[in-house]
Amino acid sequence: MQTIIKIPTNRREELIDITSEIERVVREAKVQYGLVNIYVRGATAAIMIQENWDQSVQTDVLNFLRRIIPRGVWEHDRQDGNGDAHLKSGLIGPSETVPIINFVPGLSTWQNIYLCEFDGPRASREIVITVLALPDRV
Repeated sequence: MQTIIKIPTNRREELIDITSEIERVVREAKVQYGLVNIYVRGATAAIMIQENWDQSVQTDVLNFLRRIIPRGVWEHDRQDGNGDAHLKSGLIGPSETVPIINFVPGLSTWQNIYLCEFDGPRASREIVITVLALPDRV
């Protein structure tokens, strides 16, 4: 099964929790054991699995990335001013794959799935969710 969800973003840089949307897609797929791949389309966004307990970790992630990849100093900034967004998304990566265990994504208690926006706000970010079923449980 494969579906595309669309998520609006509100700030230039933010982490948006999309775990509930991924859980819904997995539930609708009715796959007991398998894999779910979450892939964001676009060169200035990423997907990350990160702690969900409070906002501090997401804030720390953004602050860390801003420190190691500052805005306005890259060659690509001469074209459209978002060189840092391309580097941040490349560092984090466009996708994550999570095992499906007994009909749900196999995340730990403290893990959630985040859309990382680095060049917003955007009316819509497209996220391709692919659910693969295992033929038999080993």
